[in-house]
Amino acid sequence: MTSTILFLLGAAAVAALLILRGRYASFMAQAPADYSDGPQFNMRDVFNGPIECEGVIYGPTGRVTSRFEADFIASWDGNIGTVREEFRYDSGNVQHREWKFTLGNDGSMKAEAPDLVGVGTGQQHGSAVQLNYDIKLTDEAGGHVLKVNDWMYMTPNGNVMNRSQFRKFGIKVAELVATMRPKNASSMQPGE
Repeated sequence: MTSTILFLLGAAAVAALLILRGRYASFMAQAPADYSDGPQFNMRDVFNGPIECEGVIYGPTGRVTSRFEADFIASWDGNIGTVREEFRYDSGNVQHREWKFTLGNDGSMKAEAPDLVGVGTGQQHGSAVQLNYDIKLTDEAGGHVLKVNDWMYMTPNGNVMNRSQFRKFGIKVAELVATMRPKNASSMQPGE
C-alpha cells in the first residue's frame, strides 16, 4: 500500500510540475504586457500596403512539413483593416485568405476570416501582437478545427517575426514560423 501511495504522490507531483511549466514557462505563458519595451507594433502602420512573407510549418514531431511564400495587401479605413493573402506552398498548392481586423482604442482587436470558427480576439502591446482564434482546416488538410495562439513580434528593423502554435485537445499539432516585411517597390512585378 505504501508503494502505491508513493507512486500516486509522484504522479501527482509530475502532473503539477507539467501544469506549472505550461502555465508559467512556455510559449503559452506569454502575455502582451511582457513586450512593453522595444519598437512599438502598430497594426495600421505595419500591415499597410504590399507585404511579403515566407515561412515554414512544423508538424507534431517538430519536423518541417511545409514551406511557403506569400504576398499580402493590407489597407485600413480608420480602425477597420483588411488583409488579403496569397500563399504559395512548396507542394504547389495556392491558398487565398482574407482577414478583417477591428482595432479598439485600448489595443484590443477582433479578427474575422472565412476559415475562422467565430471571431478571433487579440491585443497589441508594445512590440508584440497576440491573437487567439479557432481555425477550420481545408478538407484536403483534414477539416479539423484547431485552436491557434498566434504571436507577432516587431524586430528592430521594422520586420515582423510570426510564431503560431496550433492545438487540438490541448496538444500541439503544428507550429508556424514566418517573417513579414513591406514589399520592396523595386521587387514588385508590373501591374502590382
